[in-house]
Amino acid sequence: MPNWLLPENIADVLPSEARKIEDLRRVFLDHFRLYGYELVMPPLLEYIESLLTGAGQDMDLRTFKLVDQVSGRTMGLRADMTTQVARIDAHLLNRASVTRLCYAGNVLHTKPSGLHATREPIQIGAEIYGHAGLEADAEIQELVLMSLALAGIREVRLDLCHVGVLRAILDLDVVAKKQENVLFSLLEAKDLPSIDNISRDFRPEVRAALMLLPTLYGDVSILKVAREKLPSVTGIVSALDELEYLAGLVGVAQVTIDLADLRGYHYHSGVMFSAFVHGLPNAVARGGRYDHVGEAFGRARPATGFSLDLRELARLMPVAERKDAIRAPWSRDAALRQKIAELRNEGEVVIQNFPGHENEQDEFDCNRVVVFDGDQWILQNVG
Repeated sequence: MPNWLLPENIADVLPSEARKIEDLRRVFLDHFRLYGYELVMPPLLEYIESLLTGAGQDMDLRTFKLVDQVSGRTMGLRADMTTQVARIDAHLLNRASVTRLCYAGNVLHTKPSGLHATREPIQIGAEIYGHAGLEADAEIQELVLMSLALAGIREVRLDLCHVGVLRAILDLDVVAKKQENVLFSLLEAKDLPSIDNISRDFRPEVRAALMLLPTLYGDVSILKVAREKLPSVTGIVSALDELEYLAGLVGVAQVTIDLADLRGYHYHSGVMFSAFVHGLPNAVARGGRYDHVGEAFGRARPATGFSLDLRELARLMPVAERKDAIRAPWSRDAALRQKIAELRNEGEVVIQNFPGHENEQDEFDCNRVVVFDGDQWILQNVG
């Protein structure tokens, strides 16, 4: 095997793409700060017990594990940063007030999460802790849409779902409740024949509701259909009310409701959403409410947030224009070195040619050059 061959779904990031990713990271973090979000930097690996707390089986399967040579305990390379940030809020900051935190960094997946997805996403996201009201969910959704707009993406489809619908249905039937994990997978796949088969011994109204869920997909009007056909119990009515409220606040052309889109079901506790854009087969951003995660760290806190992969988003961006730069010769001449320092202090890119070599860059267009006019070093246009 060639030494340069990388594992499947793992790739280097070359200069032009790296610049787009880094520009997005800086723009997003600066934007988050305007809303009052504070940056945190969790570690790349943790003891597995802490890393997977409240994260569900799906995250366990996506996490690379290794043995710590110091303690002998099992550690994990983070596959998601959300639980880490929840730990920071609950255990380290320990604030009583509302806390807004943001983060950016690499995560690692044992398997790709979607079609053409990398196993090493560069995850960026924001979380709100301490407020259980829908105002926090609304702010997170606004932050997602505003961030995508900053990336030049304004045509966004926001899919909304709510874990409370399925949980309220299963609470009506003890037999169905025991099949929760299987039903979750079947509903996510919209596998109606299998749902029909597994639900034969369920209560009739529960079976009918489970068969209906995969069909409850469409615009906001689907909520009216859900109110008419699903059991009229408190949990379902409350969940549909929350979805209707948040759908009314979304300032995008397209909002869809999908009551069987249950990705993250075991992790979330309320409204969930996915943002889709033209050009990507997978959701560009996902988020929702996860109030129970902090409990495992000794402090229950309402929580909601979102994350997205900067590498995947950068694929939608046009090729970055080359940045104007200045070419200068290599010399120990003090006047030249001072001239170069002055130009760099002014924010100019100055690239010095080493003796006998020319520079090749994808990122820079050296349209000016520093030359000696017989008296001093001056800046001159090329051509």
